[in-house]
Amino acid sequence: MMLLTRRAMGASSLALLAGCATQTASAPAAPRPPAAIGAWGVDLAARNTAVKAGDDFFQYANGTWLANTPIPSDRTRWGTFDILRDKADRDARTIIEEVALAGGQPGSIQQKIADYYNSFLNQEAIDARGMAPIQAELAQIAALRTHEETIRLISAPGIAVGSPIAIFVGLDDRNPDRYICNMTQAGLGLPEREYYRRTDGEFPNIRAAYTAHVERVLTMGGLNNARARARTILALETQIAERHWPIADRRDRDRTYNLKTRADIRALAPNFPWDASFDAAGLGNVQEVVIAELSAMGPLAQLFMATPVSTWRSYLSYHLLKNNAAILPSSLDNEVFDFYGRTLNGQPQQRERWKRAVQAVNGALGEAVGQIYVQRHFPPEAKAQMLELVENLRTAYGQRIDQLSWMSAETKVAARQKLATFRPKIGYPDRWKDYSALEVVPGDAFGNAKRQQTFDWNFDLARLSRPTDKDEWFMTPQTVNAYYNPTFNEIVFPAAILQPPFFDPNADPAVNYGAIGGVIGHEMGHGFDDQGAKSDANGVLRDWWNETDVAAFTAVTDRLVEQYNGFSPLEGITVNGRLTLGENIGDNGGLQVSYHAYTLSRHGEEAPVLDGLTGDQRFFLGWAQAWRQNIRDAALRNQILTDPHSPAVYRCNGTVRNMDTWYAAFNVQPGDALYLPPDQRVTIW
Repeated sequence: MMLLTRRAMGASSLALLAGCATQTASAPAAPRPPAAIGAWGVDLAARNTAVKAGDDFFQYANGTWLANTPIPSDRTRWGTFDILRDKADRDARTIIEEVALAGGQPGSIQQKIADYYNSFLNQEAIDARGMAPIQAELAQIAALRTHEETIRLISAPGIAVGSPIAIFVGLDDRNPDRYICNMTQAGLGLPEREYYRRTDGEFPNIRAAYTAHVERVLTMGGLNNARARARTILALETQIAERHWPIADRRDRDRTYNLKTRADIRALAPNFPWDASFDAAGLGNVQEVVIAELSAMGPLAQLFMATPVSTWRSYLSYHLLKNNAAILPSSLDNEVFDFYGRTLNGQPQQRERWKRAVQAVNGALGEAVGQIYVQRHFPPEAKAQMLELVENLRTAYGQRIDQLSWMSAETKVAARQKLATFRPKIGYPDRWKDYSALEVVPGDAFGNAKRQQTFDWNFDLARLSRPTDKDEWFMTPQTVNAYYNPTFNEIVFPAAILQPPFFDPNADPAVNYGAIGGVIGHEMGHGFDDQGAKSDANGVLRDWWNETDVAAFTAVTDRLVEQYNGFSPLEGITVNGRLTLGENIGDNGGLQVSYHAYTLSRHGEEAPVLDGLTGDQRFFLGWAQAWRQNIRDAALRNQILTDPHSPAVYRCNGTVRNMDTWYAAFNVQPGDALYLPPDQRVTIW
């Protein structure tokens, strides 16, 4: 995620964060508005002070809340992010339903929002249509006789099927001014290749449940010999998984950037119908493609050709039915939820239909909803305050780069240049997406989804004929998240994350720095993590560090890998320190830099003591509160195997235990469970 201009936050901006206003000499000071949480931004009743901070800071800061807050039955986890996402969904629902009630002229954005939402919401009408909407596509699959016909169907836009090889349009990491086609491994029904390979724990049971689930879906779709077909599908996907790269290897941006010509691609598997695939996708004129997992492409293409078309018919039928379950009869929808929700993630209950309808509208027309969302929920003052926070973090980052002992002066100059060109995007885009080409038909949930897929693909195709749009956003304003884009060298903070407990203009500054400051630092840190650091100030993927600096950086980050490899929240399931390294670097450096910025913001003055807590203690409590979360065991297993983010407990504990200031703030001593000797603490930035 990225940054903007470089201006330190002075006393005036600190006053804004504290919720104060500039007063004349004679005017009485206005009372400070209350913080949204507690007296100054942290819910002190949520703590479990029976737990020592040095033994488990996550529990110390959040333990009472964790013990007394069950996970809702329609959720796999429940915490700060989930609560804000639930609020954002409810806010979006209000907007969508008001638009739906008012209606609009045919072709207007109001009509499209209303009809997309109402069509998805009306399960009774969807059930009444049964499987009729999908019969034509099932018939297309049943009619396949050759591998070329099969690849043409897979590649055509608007049909939601899987394939071992996926093609999409994205940014060119070595040329930020252009879009390019990308090719990557795909094609699995289970979350990741280890679900097919591992024989310990629950994995054999999951595969058995998956096979039974596939059989039931095929039966609902009217296919015969469903049991035999299901076994064939599992066997095929197992073969696909065997050819996939390990998930941690896929993070390596050097290894996954392989620019190839069409001739190079044909040479990977000469008998594979590459040209037919490109033509069907509308990519016939494309001559260059970036391949991610290069050594996997040939074997996957060969597997495609070696697999009988009859097997592909079964495979495609299942994935078509599964991918469209939400807009087909509830019996199919419930079956897909039963496996992917209950079995894989431990979620007892499907989410209410309106919540899923809101998600569907956000996916199809998200910026149209977001335009109204920011008018109602994101005041201009919040954007101004966030920009000032970013600039203070930028100043702190620059000072810390200057002080690094392991980085050469030569690389520091380049790092400073990159930091100076960070571009922050706060709240919402300056220009909104045009949905005029998207047709939405009343009462046609299936057709609307199909047309949306085609609209999105055509939108991407059009990108190939123009320069990149650096003002484009890749999240909607109502998304509770943030990101760093290394190719544009930008950090992006949608409006929905900029609210308590992450950001509250009336909270104690220490809390804001510990929460949203840590998030800002995290996203800036992605520009200097083990992968983001491979792009220069212009966003070009290239070597700009000298070899000595790379070796020193790797030595430090390898220590962080080992720390996180030691975390095992479930029997037989251990955090993958290599997979999560980038995010762990973001947390580690981000909180260090945010603390530095908090110190700068005080201009040498001591922070007041509030409710017996020092400014440093409040800073770390702000961080811990932001990561508060309960999670189901099945969802935790899935996260560890597939997600580059560490579980919330380690984002809290694994980060603070590397900071000397945390030890001092909470008097953490040798013998405490989280204690690390000073020479084992990792400080990267």
